[in-house]
This record gives sequence, C-alpha cells and structure tokens, in this order.
Amino acid sequence: MGVKIIVPSLGESVTEATIAKWYKKEGDPIKTDELLLEIETEKVTLEVNASCDGTIGKIIKADGANVAVGEEIGEINEGAAASTVTTNNEAAKPQAAAQPASEKPATAPVAAAANNSLAPSVQKLVTENKLDPNNIKGTGKDGRLIKGDVLEAINSPAPTASSAKTNEDKVQRVRMSRLRKTIAQRLKDSQNTAAILTTFNEIDMSKVIALRAKYKEEFEKKHNVKLGFMSFFVKATVEALKLIPSVNAEIDGDDLVYKNYYDIGVAVGTEQGLVVPVVRDADKMGFAEVEKAIGALAKKAREGKLSMADLSGGTFSISNGGVYGSLLSTPIINPPQSGILGLHKTEERAVVINGKIEIRPMMYIALSYDHRIIDGKEGVSFLVKIKELIEDPEKLLLNL
Repeated sequence: MGVKIIVPSLGESVTEATIAKWYKKEGDPIKTDELLLEIETEKVTLEVNASCDGTIGKIIKADGANVAVGEEIGEINEGAAASTVTTNNEAAKPQAAAQPASEKPATAPVAAAANNSLAPSVQKLVTENKLDPNNIKGTGKDGRLIKGDVLEAINSPAPTASSAKTNEDKVQRVRMSRLRKTIAQRLKDSQNTAAILTTFNEIDMSKVIALRAKYKEEFEKKHNVKLGFMSFFVKATVEALKLIPSVNAEIDGDDLVYKNYYDIGVAVGTEQGLVVPVVRDADKMGFAEVEKAIGALAKKAREGKLSMADLSGGTFSISNGGVYGSLLSTPIINPPQSGILGLHKTEERAVVINGKIEIRPMMYIALSYDHRIIDGKEGVSFLVKIKELIEDPEKLLLNL
C-alpha cells in the first residue's frame, strides 16, 4: 500500500518551500519517524519524517524543487522495511566475519559507530553520509559538532587531484538558498519602501560594566544564566518604546498601527544567514528571564531548530554588530517594523568629562527608522532615553 509523502504545514502565511535535501533514495528501507528529507522555507529549515515503516516507492520532487503546502513529493511502500533490513543484516553477518580486516574500508567503522557526544540528529547525518566526525570542525559549544557543521561538510565538494588553472575552475557556484533569497528580497524591499533614516549617539558604558562585574557571579549562581549586556539594552529599549510609541508602530496601508506590547527581535547570525527570533513580552520579564530567552533562541538558531512562531510578529529589533567588531553601521529595518537599534563595539576613547579628558569605554548606537511614521525629534529622543538608562542603570533597575 502506498503512503503519500506530502509537504506539511509551514506556518502562518508561508505556502511555498524548497526541497533542500533528500536523505533517502528510491528503494531505501525506512522506519517510522526516520528522517526522509529537509524542506527549506523563507525563514527556517524543517525536517520531514516517515509516517510508517516501509521502503521509498518513488520520489516525485527532487532536491532543489519548489513545492507547495499539501503537495505530494514522494511515496512510501508501507510494511516492507522491517523484513528487508533483517534479511540484509543477516546476510551480511557471515560475509563480514569472513572478510579479512585488511580489506575492510578504513572509514566504515568510524562512520557506522555511534558517538555518544553527538546529538541524535547530528549522529544520524554523520552515519547516513558515512562521515568521520573527527574530520569535521565543530562550531558549537566547546567545539562540539552541530547540525550545520555536518550539512556544510556534506554540501562542500571534495577537492580533486587535478585542478585547471582557468578562472572558471577557481570559482565555486552555489545555488542561493531560499532563506538567503528571502533575506535579500526583504532587505531590498525595506530600502525601496520605507523612508529609512539613521541617527546616532554614543554611550558611556562605565557604570553598566561596573554593575555587571560586581554582580555577575552572584547573578549566575542564583539564576543559572550569565548576566550579559543584551538584557540591559532590551529593557532600556522597552522603556524607550513606551516613551516614543511611534517607534513601536507600523504602517498598514493608510493606517498607523500602534502596538501596546513589546516583542523584541534579536538578530542572530547563523551559517545559513541572519535570522531574527523574537523575545515575547519583554516588558514583563526580569533581567534573568530576558537572558534565558535570548540564550535559548540563539541556541535554537545555531542548531537550525527555530520554529515559525519563534520568528514571527516582532514589534522592534536589535542588532548587535559589536560582537563581530563593528564600530559603526546603519542597520536596515526588518519590515513591517518601523525601527531597528544597532549596537556596536565598546572601545576605550578619550572623552571630555567636566572639562577634563578621561578614558572611558564608549559605544556608538544607531537607530534606523522609517521617516514616514517617526519624526527626527522622536528618533533622537528614543536614542537619548536609551543612553540615559544605560549610563545610569540604577534608573533602569528601579523603573525610573
């Protein structure tokens, strides 16, 4: 009996996707919940698993094909997998035992052996593609392999012994992913549609650095999360949005939509591109809750596990280019939002304090905003409020 493999629901307002990679081919045995393929939407990559035991009867849509929600992309011949796997395994045992050790493929034991330090999804990719995890550079915590590392190793072409000296052979042509195409389109649409203006200010980070240094160990011990600077900026941003409501609004046709809630998008760079997961109801969170929310979303982003819900509905965004060493930039608005705050590298500079030159840790901040809805005075006032709260964090803690 044939069981259809169809494109699952992709989330609100998403109707199309691209088949990123089939992990099975026609005739392969499969078991219930085993990974069949990955589908890439404009925001996330989704895994499609087998709904039953059997074998792959046919693949209708190949890698790179554009597909729609509910479309049939393949078929499973139900009920044939268990017997096929058992027969193959039993037949293979005597042959494996008789085969001289010197004739066995050198990489087979490594590829087939389970590595307890790998996440299940990573182990599955390593095993199915007969890869040696020791030859793949890990970018996760403590150098651990994450899914993106393995996918990059799979998609990277192996170097050949012969290489031509023409320019054509020195160029690698890679098809743009749906996520990358969507990022490009949305950012260009933002520039074409919104009247983007960027205004700047600078912040003396001395007090917030001192406050963090004084309480970071006690904070981490009590809340089991590190105290970073992002929680200060998220909380300061919420207070500034309350003071200047237009920065938290959006244009919808001929209407201005003012939002009385504060879902703050925090831009995260991943191997696949920039994503902006959302910290929900940031105004109702304490510092520890904000830090935990950001940490959890960043982890999901790096592992490619963000859901559509994680990425939808933000009212304002923060982009921290300072973590990459950026000293100054003009961030692009994430539509339909009307503003984005850019944070940059903290650097010691000579500044004048009460008529004297002092060395202070300074950070430039930038607000890009849609001038159709936000006036210059409001944009400047927004940054001044953030500067005031970060330079005097006691006000932020006391909600003053």
